[in-house]
Amino acid sequence: MMKVVRIWIPAAILAAGVVLVIVRGGDETSLEGAAALWGAGLSVALLNWLHRMGVAGDTARNEEDEARAYFARHGHWPDETAPRRRA
Repeated sequence: MMKVVRIWIPAAILAAGVVLVIVRGGDETSLEGAAALWGAGLSVALLNWLHRMGVAGDTARNEEDEARAYFARHGHWPDETAPRRRA
């Protein structure tokens, strides 16, 4: 379902602009309409990309929270070796 929203809806809007120019023969009105459709299609694609970038930050935040919880339990970061205990 997400592939439809990310790829196919913007592609369909962009293709509609091309179809409009072909059907109307490339007159001024069809070029203006195609420009509007291309702007809309590119806007949808850009909004999808921005949303994916925002959601990707959640993953990094979750990993940082897990690393901090590990540090609180064990006293060292997950990617460090455990400090030697004093006798």
